[in-house]
Amino acid sequence: MDRFLIGLITNRVFLSAAGAWLIAQVSKNILHMIKGEFTRDRLAGSGGMPSAHSATVCGLAVSSALVSGSHSTEFVIALFLAIIVIYDALGVRRTTGEQSRVLNAMRKNAAAPDPLDGKPLEEHMGHTLPEIIVGMAVGIAVAVLVYNLPIPG
Repeated sequence: MDRFLIGLITNRVFLSAAGAWLIAQVSKNILHMIKGEFTRDRLAGSGGMPSAHSATVCGLAVSSALVSGSHSTEFVIALFLAIIVIYDALGVRRTTGEQSRVLNAMRKNAAAPDPLDGKPLEEHMGHTLPEIIVGMAVGIAVAVLVYNLPIPG
């Protein structure tokens, strides 16, 4: 077990992806607190600036390229995962969030009984292009930083 944990915390690819996610998620929550929009649900919630999804997968892909090379299977897998996740965050999930906003507004004005017992639909789901770009920049920066750290192994 100790060997596993040491291997994990000295793995540059893991540290890049996890670090990028953590930095994006913490900064997102700080921005929400500054705007006065913070709720406990936002701690692990999706959506917002910067995109933690984009930061994580870009950290994963860039660190895979730096550690294993652009010719490696690891990099190709991480690259296509990043493309799929970013496309999903910008397209499908963003549309779902927009639809939730419209449905929540319609439910407030409806005379009929609320089928969801008053619980609003989650509106913070996808990302705008600027949120994606900043998330990607966070992931790339963290991967480059971690790659240049003096980590044993």
